[in-house]
Amino acid sequence: MNLLNQIVQGLLLGGYYALLACGLSFMFGVMRIINLAHGSLTVVAAYLLWVLAEPMGWHPLLALLAVVPAMALLGWLLHKLVLERSARLGALVPLLATFGLASVIDNVLFQHFGADTRSLATSIGTLAYDSWELPGGLYVGQLPTLVLVLAVLLLGGLHAMLAHTALGRQIRAASEDADTARLVGVRTGTVFAAASAITMVTVTLAGASLALRATFDPFSGPQQLIFAFEAVIIGGAGSLWGTLLGGVVLGVAQNLGAQVHPQGFLIAGHATFLVILLARLYASGALRRFFSSRRRAAP
Repeated sequence: MNLLNQIVQGLLLGGYYALLACGLSFMFGVMRIINLAHGSLTVVAAYLLWVLAEPMGWHPLLALLAVVPAMALLGWLLHKLVLERSARLGALVPLLATFGLASVIDNVLFQHFGADTRSLATSIGTLAYDSWELPGGLYVGQLPTLVLVLAVLLLGGLHAMLAHTALGRQIRAASEDADTARLVGVRTGTVFAAASAITMVTVTLAGASLALRATFDPFSGPQQLIFAFEAVIIGGAGSLWGTLLGGVVLGVAQNLGAQVHPQGFLIAGHATFLVILLARLYASGALRRFFSSRRRAAP
């Protein structure tokens, strides 16, 4: 029963990781950009919510309604001022630009808020720790369950948007071949900026989940980036539903690892990531060798 309980808790933790990794996966799938400031921007959203909820006394849900459009605008500006310009200079420049942006964000947050940890768990009353009892003595936290449901709805909504809306078709066209898309009238700069704004909406939701379920400080961003990156790689880069699977696998691995050793929480997650990454690299290399040999053997 303890094993089953750890798997269930890992599943719920995986919902948060999927929500956290959603924006990273979406941006890579659309623009082929790995945003190294993703974790730091998540913490920015958490701090904005904290400022409105704690010093100003807003309810966290009301604060979220105010922060979402602000972060979406920030995403639009981020693309226009940083990502669009740096992407023209090659794949390495956006990595360097977003790495520098992350460093600036972390230090600005530290200068303004100090090193103290913050949380919004006290702002939502008993929801922060209430749970439902399931048959067999299993307890499922209400807040983690809501986060998992939100992750599924968000990933499903993004998938439906890409498949069934005009903006989604334009995003897919620009992602496949931006030059050809421009020839048929797609304003790729605007489309990519809109995709960045959508990404920042997902970042805001992840920041809200971080603030409500745990603690954060100005330097929490790099760790959140690592968790998001591992979930994306485990599930397959650019795959939205794969991101959900990757988050769940990572969460379950961490929870099971924590039962083996006190430090096993992080070690098991990193080990799972490395094993899957190496397996993907080996399989990719084997496939290339196979098809290369078939081409040489063809008459």
